[in-house]
Amino acid sequence: MTFTPKPDVCQPTGSAELPMLDIYMPMMKSAAIVAAARLGLFEALSAGALDTPALARRSQSSEAGVRTLADFLVALGYLHQDAGAYANTESTQRWLTRAGAIDYTPGALWTHEAWAMMGDLDRAVQAGRPAQTLWERMSQQPHLGPLFSRYMHAFAQDLGPDLVAHTPVEPGHHRLLDLGGSHGLHAMRFCRHHPQLQAVIVDLPSALTDTPASIAAAGLADRITTRAGNVLDLGWGQDFDLVLYLSVGHNQQPEDNRRVIAEIARSLRPGGLLVVHDYLAGTPLNAFHAAFRLTLLFETGTRTYSEQEYQGWMQEAGFASVRRVDLNPLEKGSLLLARR
Repeated sequence: MTFTPKPDVCQPTGSAELPMLDIYMPMMKSAAIVAAARLGLFEALSAGALDTPALARRSQSSEAGVRTLADFLVALGYLHQDAGAYANTESTQRWLTRAGAIDYTPGALWTHEAWAMMGDLDRAVQAGRPAQTLWERMSQQPHLGPLFSRYMHAFAQDLGPDLVAHTPVEPGHHRLLDLGGSHGLHAMRFCRHHPQLQAVIVDLPSALTDTPASIAAAGLADRITTRAGNVLDLGWGQDFDLVLYLSVGHNQQPEDNRRVIAEIARSLRPGGLLVVHDYLAGTPLNAFHAAFRLTLLFETGTRTYSEQEYQGWMQEAGFASVRRVDLNPLEKGSLLLARR
């Protein structure tokens, strides 16, 4: 199935005759999508078109309110309207309902939570670090952790096929180490595609709460084990053929990444492969990467790193070659494949 890409909404405009539109319209677009997600409006339309009264009943909302919201979503291209009934567009059905390929509704719900946090962005800019990290917020507000995990679960589902397609697993590769693997989706996907693999997932105890049950449900309990611990404590074992370090580096300080990559090199057999996924900082930063780096300043006090920085750590650790793969679209990030 072919999908028509939407315009890159991350690109700055600066062309509005009324400058406030650059502030007002993105706010209203985000608010409308989040409201629709919270009301279950997209999910209500996943089985087919509904008129205003039916959609109001399904979302437990007023008819006037639903009509006003749905009309704006039609203007944005998230809904169709025909003969008085509303329906999801192809893209909305695919990305924001359980009937689609991947349901990113948890991401929309996470954005609702992030709005309140971002109200303190100016303070983080002044201090150069967050007053409270995302992990500290999660420990104080227990509902945040599971929601964030569901968001990352959706992203992992989206990223998974790219990882398998671009990672050259060889018949002689038998042991996989997934650092910061939490949900276990990547380890499970690799083990399903490569029957010879056995995997170990290392992450914090709070991140592994549901992982053993998910592994068992997938029928992989005899091939995948979990190990609770902080990745930064090192000492995960030896003689691995493949190590995954996926979307973890941007949450670490530079020296911690250097230490982890050096330990990965010691953990790999000769000829083994390290797979890094991250958002590699270029010069100048494009709008998406600049926004993500600003998010990290506020949430973790860390930043994104360049390909040159990663290559420097890998060369210090003794990796012989590094190959870069940029994923499509660019918001999926990039892979670095390093041979021991």
